[in-house]
Amino acid sequence: MSFVLSLEAAWQRSQSLLCVGLDPDPARMPASIGDSPDGGEAVLRFCRGIVDATARWACAFKPQIAYFAAVRAEAQLEALIDYVHDAHPGIPVVLDAKRGDIGATAEQYAIEAFERYGADAVTVNPFMGFDSIEPYLRGRQRGVFVLCRTSNPGGSDLQALDVGGELLYERVARLAAGPWNTNGQLGLVVGATFPDELARVRALVGEMPLLVPGIGAQGGDIEKTVRAGATAGGRGMLVNSSRAILYASPGADWAEAAAAAARETRDALRAAAVRHRIGPTGGGKSGGDGET
Repeated sequence: MSFVLSLEAAWQRSQSLLCVGLDPDPARMPASIGDSPDGGEAVLRFCRGIVDATARWACAFKPQIAYFAAVRAEAQLEALIDYVHDAHPGIPVVLDAKRGDIGATAEQYAIEAFERYGADAVTVNPFMGFDSIEPYLRGRQRGVFVLCRTSNPGGSDLQALDVGGELLYERVARLAAGPWNTNGQLGLVVGATFPDELARVRALVGEMPLLVPGIGAQGGDIEKTVRAGATAGGRGMLVNSSRAILYASPGADWAEAAAAAARETRDALRAAAVRHRIGPTGGGKSGGDGET
């Protein structure tokens, strides 16, 4: 099954727009996790616990590769993605790597993401143009999320530049929705901290999946985010929250607290999506999906 189809199935099954980010920082992990000489096994224990606690409320997981590589836990990242696929089948894993290179090097990064780590999708940087993205699409049905309008303030240094009558992020969105999307598996990364730009990207790209960081610790507003970025059916987004869920409690109840934070976020996103669907531009009535 292609990434886009698996994502559609995950949205339907979970009734959730929540993507749980896995950014394990040993300095912030609860003491009850314990430790290991290289940090890797403790990171794996923590992330498995978060996955098990939050899978019920998530449409996807997004491990950030730097947090694993920094503590020499690449093998544990492989094991974690295998664990998600085995223990919680049907929940896609997006590897947040933000790779950006050309030709044969990009092909090696694609092998790393999809064959070594087994990710269902990966984030990439489009700064070097289409030939830095094409190797990820070649002969594959995996997802590729292209950085477009990122949630950090410094993103405006380049992404808001005028390039021939449109802003650079708008150019990236148009290209990704058009000639770059050769296998239909492209998506875009657009931050919740810029809801006006998020709405503009949605208008440019139609139903394309959007990976939306920036709620939770970064302060993005859920109501504005869903109104700006959801499709008419109330879907179309993976709204990422990492620290607010991972570190909901430093105590022995860390897994229960993470589950509660994930459920609260899922419910807030779902309520906003229902309002979006039945609103003046929502295009239809919401259906009763019951509590899970």
